[in-house]
Amino acid sequence: MKPINVGLLGIGTVGSGTWSVLARNREEISRRAGRDIRISVVADQDVEKAKRLTGGTVHIVPDAFDVVASPDIDIVVELIGGYTVAKDLVLRAIGNGKHVVTANKALLALHGTEIFAAAQANGVMVGFEAAVAGGIPIVKAVREGLTANRIEWIAGIINGTANFILSEMRERGLPFEAVLKEAQALGYAEADPTFDIEGIDAAHKLTILAALAFGIPMQFSKAYTEGIAKLTQADIRYAESLGYRIKLLGVTKRTAEGIELRVHPTLIPERRLIANVEGVLNAVLVKGDAVGPTLYYGAGAGAEPTASAVVADLVDVTRMHTADPEHRVPHLAFQPDRLSDERVLPMEDVVTSYYLRMRVLDRPGVLADITRILADGMISIDAMIQREPGEGEEQVDIIMLTHEAREKRINESIRAIEGLPVVTGQVTRIRLENLL
Repeated sequence: MKPINVGLLGIGTVGSGTWSVLARNREEISRRAGRDIRISVVADQDVEKAKRLTGGTVHIVPDAFDVVASPDIDIVVELIGGYTVAKDLVLRAIGNGKHVVTANKALLALHGTEIFAAAQANGVMVGFEAAVAGGIPIVKAVREGLTANRIEWIAGIINGTANFILSEMRERGLPFEAVLKEAQALGYAEADPTFDIEGIDAAHKLTILAALAFGIPMQFSKAYTEGIAKLTQADIRYAESLGYRIKLLGVTKRTAEGIELRVHPTLIPERRLIANVEGVLNAVLVKGDAVGPTLYYGAGAGAEPTASAVVADLVDVTRMHTADPEHRVPHLAFQPDRLSDERVLPMEDVVTSYYLRMRVLDRPGVLADITRILADGMISIDAMIQREPGEGEEQVDIIMLTHEAREKRINESIRAIEGLPVVTGQVTRIRLENLL
């Protein structure tokens, strides 16, 4: 049978990993796909580097648009990244009747709805397993493996850089800035780490997972995003003393009022498996109504782990290459004409539990004033720590865990507490998820 010809756009970290995995496992992959899959052309502006990586065994071009226009290419693998040129290339490839495989989570989170509509109209497939959690097959798990379930919620550690920083802060007692510099030196964090530490990268991935889980369009602009830069050693220690660990978590839930879509530091009970995922590893917890909680764990980035997902998509596309477009696995799990218009909740409407830390003057009646404000907001306290002041200290920390409350009420209560003359500085608020 005629081989499937692949055009590879970009041969950087993931592109070189894809080349290596395909070359090393060619026979096994061919047996699984039913025909040979070969990269017949590579586009990269650094032509000499591309020649070195491929050993001069494949045609190299500097212009990726030549690849998407070539009549000899069946599948285009987009590994360039970014929102602009990559979008033009993907839409051009789709318009030319070519299937696409991409690891570009930002592109899909912002433009996925348009891209999938174009693919549907042109009868081609877009594979994107590598766009979420690297080598963990979470897209296939949610879209196909759990298709009998009504998904209730997804909670994921889906950014390895942030997880490495929080793990090192907890284990070694180092401040955020010191661990960030170490992560940059090790190559885990970029020179500009904004997307990782501010939760933007995780929000891109969560947007895709929410679309798969609930059959809604991609809506990155509605995702609430909060990063880890303000977390302190004090909060990590207090959380541990209460039996919790802090992780940057992406959470999407189906509620009676709408869909929650949020990324933020989160207290998780230390007995949960996901709370013990350390370093640069990723983990995604999916709760289905029939199966209950299921956990997917592994390498969320890196050349070959991500290439594993890219090649898996190549195999899937090859298997379905000649299938009737109307009977292929839908891109977003649900049939395109059955997507939901269920609203995404603004953060102030979210209901969850909270960790609150207040720095207060050591005066009589302080605790009573704070608890009165919380009671007025109908917020009940689950647990509390009030540290005794040291010799000569005039200020102490009060830490409270609340039962579930609406974010809007918590915000109002925090403003009132910060207005008390005995409270110094701002109240630290970290959300809490029991993940039951």
